[in-house]
Amino acid sequence: MKAVVLAYNEIGYVCLEELISSRIQIEALFTHKDDPAEEIWFRNPRTLAEKHAIPVFDPDNLSGSGWIERIGSFAPDYLFSFYYRHMLPQEILDIPRIAAMNLHGSLLPAFRDRCPVNWVLIKGEKRTGVTLHIMEAKPDAGAIIAQRAVEIAFEDTAHTLAQKLASESRALMREIMPRLESGTFERYPQTGQSSYYGGRKPEDGIIDWTASAESIYNLVRAVTHPYPGAFTTLEGKRLFIWTALPQKGTVAGSPGTVVSTEPVLVKAGKDLIRIGSIQLEGEREMDASVFVAAHGVKNKLLGGTV
Repeated sequence: MKAVVLAYNEIGYVCLEELISSRIQIEALFTHKDDPAEEIWFRNPRTLAEKHAIPVFDPDNLSGSGWIERIGSFAPDYLFSFYYRHMLPQEILDIPRIAAMNLHGSLLPAFRDRCPVNWVLIKGEKRTGVTLHIMEAKPDAGAIIAQRAVEIAFEDTAHTLAQKLASESRALMREIMPRLESGTFERYPQTGQSSYYGGRKPEDGIIDWTASAESIYNLVRAVTHPYPGAFTTLEGKRLFIWTALPQKGTVAGSPGTVVSTEPVLVKAGKDLIRIGSIQLEGEREMDASVFVAAHGVKNKLLGGTV
């Protein structure tokens, strides 16, 4: 059995590692160059492939410059996509003799498409998982090969949840590998309520203080480090909230008002948000109480336009 692998991120690394340990011969790895503007917390599959003398390619676009023909020249039985960030044209999906498979970071058919680890936290889900499925032209719509579930803890952030998903991805690949090696795996149709969520931009991290404290907390933990962060505004600058907790309570004032400095509490549409770590645009990250003492924001209203 031969395979071409397209992989990035920590999930790409651990899944490639499991494939290297299998009887499937890896003909090539297609991956991405690290973006210097991105906070890179994960291992790049490139280093693993180079260690094992697997050819590595990182084109910006697989649709042109002969890449379809190059992948076809490897005559793979399988094509695996593990957190590869580009959509693949049908011509590539048709290349492998047995199947083109993708590992997605949710329990399909829920949370199809982009950024599932962030979206499940934003939506307050208590459970998610990983799914290995057949790739089709429509994102994340193909038959399921295997799934593993992950419980989401109240304190999980996108980072800690991503680490859980990477661990379950390794376990999933290890479990399914004998059937992939023999080509005897089964395919199961996706059933249940489907949902789609698109890509996210840094600007999507803006806090709506009229939302509930729990909803705001979910946004903060979904986009905190290593992601761009949840933010509000203060005196024309972005004010990033890196850690926070919801707190029960009712006080007078408009949502977004800093109602306490010890601890630092902000009124939400329902209940209060206790701020832990904060950072004003252009300054260093610091404890919220230190920031409040330095900037004198008690009773000030956060939010508005930059």
